[in-house]
Amino acid sequence: MTKDKELELIRILEHHGRIETDVLAKMLDENEEDVKTGMKKLEDEKVILSYGAIIDWNKVTTEDHIAAMIDVKVTPQREVGFDEVAARIQRFPEVTALYLMSGTYDLSVMVEGQTMEGVARFVSNKLSTLDAVLSTTTHFRLKKYKHDGVIFDQEEKDRRMVVSP
Repeated sequence: MTKDKELELIRILEHHGRIETDVLAKMLDENEEDVKTGMKKLEDEKVILSYGAIIDWNKVTTEDHIAAMIDVKVTPQREVGFDEVAARIQRFPEVTALYLMSGTYDLSVMVEGQTMEGVARFVSNKLSTLDAVLSTTTHFRLKKYKHDGVIFDQEEKDRRMVVSP
């Protein structure tokens, strides 16, 4: 599989992770075995990390579900920079995503929990007590409009042509 086909495969899988390999093969104009081999290679190289679904949890459960983005200012560690403190923060089960950022804060930590109090306890008892953490600012997510390129609560428009007698 050429590098261009590999990139095309990655782009398709990024948005359609459940697509069948025979369909993928037709889309890429490749044979199915080459597509399976290409996917296995990308998984082994840790290019493809996971196949997931984007879920609108508000439609599935009535349980409270709180998400917060926490800006964290830290002291970088000698010779490892931000990596050591990031490695420590990412191990907390409450953390769903973690990014090194430019700007006022160094790390952006995405946290999910069942209550605002639970997220607040995580910040006060676990995150802010780390030696390298200088300050935090917590932003609670109020509503999700778009995630990973997928728009939530988008009404399907009826594309059928109106026919009147």
